Amino acid sequence: MLVLSRKPGEKIVIGEGIELMVVAVNGNRVQLGIAAPRQCRIVRAECRVDDLHPDKHPVDVASLAGCGV
Repeated sequence: MLVLSRKPGEKIVIGEGIELMVVAVNGNRVQLGIAAPRQCRIVRAECRVDDLHPDKHPVDVASLAGCGV
């Protein structure tokens, strides 16, 4: 895992056409802005139930609140 330090307004570029920008830092919360091609699917990790096999990674339904599931 690569760990980088960024200040608000600074960006990180991933591959071709994906940019992450630190929008704000409030206490222990960081707001990120993501610019990516429309075909690039972006979801929060806790919302990735389609990839999980139920026997290996049981999903806690309460953790899906706000995921549109």
